[in-house]
Amino acid sequence: MSIRAQQKLQTRQALLESARLLMNSGRGFGSLSLREVSRQAGIVPAGFYRHFADMETFGLALVAEVGDTFRDALRQVRHHELQQRGMIEASVEIFLDAVHDNRDQFLFLAREQYGGSLAVRQAIAELRQRITQDLARDLLALGRLPHLVPAQIDVLADLVVKTVFATLPELIDSPPELTPPHLWPAAKMVQQLKLILIGSKHWRRAEDKSAPKESIDRLANAMMHQINAT
Repeated sequence: MSIRAQQKLQTRQALLESARLLMNSGRGFGSLSLREVSRQAGIVPAGFYRHFADMETFGLALVAEVGDTFRDALRQVRHHELQQRGMIEASVEIFLDAVHDNRDQFLFLAREQYGGSLAVRQAIAELRQRITQDLARDLLALGRLPHLVPAQIDVLADLVVKTVFATLPELIDSPPELTPPHLWPAAKMVQQLKLILIGSKHWRRAEDKSAPKESIDRLANAMMHQINAT
């Protein structure tokens, strides 16, 4: 890479970091102006346009950046899915490490999935859908839920990913000191994912009319037994 290309990349990164720094104070992306982001990065406003067409394009770059980080963490999860402590615990630990190491990026993601910029919200929704599709492919490839058809695997993957996205705000900051241990974000996420996956193991095909129906109490007891056994 040439020196000029390196400098351009560094300036681009400085703009992204400046926006995240400004948002750390509690501001949303929609409240940022091109001028203050440029000033925070130490460049003139005209320099901003050498990298981004406008603030909307800039917001999409922020989504793409955290998307790369998010999906890289998930690749590590897939690589370590056979750790002795189990897939869920290992997966949550790897993901929490990624959130801790890239707090500013995930803070942006947590806030802006419900933020004021329509373009950014749509980009985050598309990112969530890509992650869901990746997970669905992984679940099918693992073959651990052979009783589910692909459409049901898609729904399962969607539920898992939405659970993770919904928990993001709680993972960013520590909960109040009096919060019971089982309600701390990491512990709660593990239990939620176990409930989802254990429930999926007891789910019957909608078209399987001959299969006997289990009562809700019996299914709940089976799920709790498996949770306690893990």
